[in-house]
Amino acid sequence: MSFVLAELYIKTALFAGESELQQLLNIFRLLGTPNGRWPGVSKLPNWDEYPQWSSESLVSAVPEMDSDGLDLLSKMLQYNPSKRISARKAMQHPYLQILTRFVFETTRGEFSQ
Repeated sequence: MSFVLAELYIKTALFAGESELQQLLNIFRLLGTPNGRWPGVSKLPNWDEYPQWSSESLVSAVPEMDSDGLDLLSKMLQYNPSKRISARKAMQHPYLQILTRFVFETTRGEFSQ
């Protein structure tokens, strides 16, 4: 869901690449190379061959997104699954609460199935 959320703003793939390796490198460029943030990653085969990048600000990738959206996106894009926001907590996040209220108000509570 995090990719879709960001891609709605930027109207292109967040981690575009012509191969799995290129996509992985694009993820590392934005989020930083995982290292200690992903337990055991340094023990993976050939891990020492990957470039080591620091994380960039998500606003550089999704400049039109507001601070609540960027906060939710950062919580969704955590490498370590135990630190990633759950679907239940994401639905309670202020960004989605505002969005849900907007949709409800603009449709007068009438959702088509």
